[in-house]
Amino acid sequence: MGKTLAEKIFCAHVQDRPFGETWVLRLDRVFCHEITTPIAISDLVSKNRDQVFDASKIKVVIDHVSPAKDSKTAEQGKILRDWARRQGIQDFFDIGRNGVCHALFPEQGFVRPGFTIIMGDSHTCTHGAFGAFAAGVGTTDLEVGILKGVCAFKKPETLQIRLLGTLKPGVFAKDVILAVIARIGVAGATDKVVEFRGPVVEALSMEGRMTLCNMAVEAGATSGVCMPDATTVEYLWPFIGPQGDTTYQTKEDALADYMGWWSDADAVYAETVDLDCTGLEPLATVGYKPEEVKSIRELRGTAVDQVYIGSCTNGRIEDLREAAQVLKGRKISPTVRAILSPATPGVYSQALREGLIALFQDAGFCVTNPTCGACLGMSNGVLAPGEVCASTTNRNFYGRMGKGGMVHLMSPASAAATAVLGHIASVEDIPA
Repeated sequence: MGKTLAEKIFCAHVQDRPFGETWVLRLDRVFCHEITTPIAISDLVSKNRDQVFDASKIKVVIDHVSPAKDSKTAEQGKILRDWARRQGIQDFFDIGRNGVCHALFPEQGFVRPGFTIIMGDSHTCTHGAFGAFAAGVGTTDLEVGILKGVCAFKKPETLQIRLLGTLKPGVFAKDVILAVIARIGVAGATDKVVEFRGPVVEALSMEGRMTLCNMAVEAGATSGVCMPDATTVEYLWPFIGPQGDTTYQTKEDALADYMGWWSDADAVYAETVDLDCTGLEPLATVGYKPEEVKSIRELRGTAVDQVYIGSCTNGRIEDLREAAQVLKGRKISPTVRAILSPATPGVYSQALREGLIALFQDAGFCVTNPTCGACLGMSNGVLAPGEVCASTTNRNFYGRMGKGGMVHLMSPASAAATAVLGHIASVEDIPA
């Protein structure tokens, strides 16, 4: 019987099977940020276990509140900063070098096909776009991962989502994942790995695939994965080729190796769901669950107070380019405030070189440093009670961006169109 990608990774990393379906896996990476990791650090210190399994495999960033907004967040940053220095962790991204973790770490080449990755953050599933098993974990599992380099999982079943057809202009990866969640529901992939397959996935960039996998957790998934292919190799080549760590001499060698992680043709799935994306329209969420989705056509005219473009879902250079195409030569509505937060310093710098930052500013956007802040209602764009935000982030839970606020999730292009018109809109609503 064949194996899925997730099963292959589990078999390659298993350290122990102490009971039942519990698998103890060796970890290739432990990612850390300043919101969840300081709790684990303090607990390890209290137990006289202030050590790490391998400083080279731990990657650390301050990203959720950047820079610190009050004494509490300053203390969180200090705990993380002091720990990284104490443990000799070289890959620590402090203020000025930092970015949104799930955009920064792939950009730095820290994610590879076949890797096992944990982080105290639910959107760690983003990294499955590279053919890795990446999962968000709680404090205890994070502590064990930091200390011993292992993590226990129940071996997950795999839910295959086949994305068929082609996307029409104005429809993007964000619309696709919203359609998937609307189809299977917020509990439709609970305790499963979601495997994204099909021609739509194959045609997506790595940025688009990361958007898909980023929101797999919104359907309850442990992780989302894509098969590593030539697109994956091209993205990683600066890190895996002769000019990088010299793992591979040619891209063909890398591709042949990575395809070994592909799910076998006779692999067994918990379920297979087909979604024809050919007729898909631009979408947005309504209500307070990611499964509550309507076409933007149905929501057209809904007034908004704020537009936010950024986050680990849609703050990459591709996202900025898509939004900029809509904004070029236009101004945002006087009834709207709009915020852009490029996900990493690299994205910010590239956007500067391409003239995108000036374009956003000319349109009326406030451009901030890379940060997660507004996404979870901590800083840089918190909503007041009763306010409405069109956002490229990943969650629309009640109070997510501020107590009493309403968040409509959508693509960067739709968010830009909404900013221009002052109400929910898509690219097709903008006059030529």
